[in-house]
Amino acid sequence: MVAVHIIIVGCGRVGSGLGVELVGQGHSVAIIDRNAKAFRRLPPDWPGATIVGSGFDRDDLESARANDATALAAVTSGDNSNILTARIARESYGIPNVVARIYDPRRAQIYLRLGISTVATVSWTIDQVRHRLLPNDLESEWSDPTGRISLIERHLPERWAGKRLADLNVPGEVTLVSVTRAGVVRLDFTDLVGQDGDVLHLMVTDGALTKFQERLMGSTTTTHGELA
Repeated sequence: MVAVHIIIVGCGRVGSGLGVELVGQGHSVAIIDRNAKAFRRLPPDWPGATIVGSGFDRDDLESARANDATALAAVTSGDNSNILTARIARESYGIPNVVARIYDPRRAQIYLRLGISTVATVSWTIDQVRHRLLPNDLESEWSDPTGRISLIERHLPERWAGKRLADLNVPGEVTLVSVTRAGVVRLDFTDLVGQDGDVLHLMVTDGALTKFQERLMGSTTTTHGELA
């Protein structure tokens, strides 16, 4: 796992728990919260940065090293604050992995079209947020009892946009199960070509997981299709 810098906006139960977990994995973390007392949720030996301020104040974001961040999670109690923070993170600082907590799931498709991943409160867990912040980690969402087959979720890299998603399949090793596009899950991807923002669910054998990840990110070659 490659260590990265991550910003968390909101130091409530989810924000503090997420920060502790990410720091424990070796990542650099900065947490922003309007209320200095919120940082009491962090352990006394917390090694990350804490900034009293707002997730949509640029001075506060820069104090949190937004220019160096790979990911940002906006997990305050307000939908509008979270979405505004997420948009600034994506549009002003170019942070690639941004997720916003929302209480109104009807807004999810709108924000997905803006390139902002959202998780509704009813399904909110720290693991779900972490997975969206670090989408290229090799952890799986589900594994069979033998550990031989895993279900993984991956965001389609830009280099694969315009190419047939069915070419992802490798007989006996990789099977594309579904594609989520603009908030809609699709199973009819035989002739579907990739678009920026696509989210893929795939079944992958244990022996092929690392090789598939390298193929997906373009760090190796393959004889399957034209996606080397």
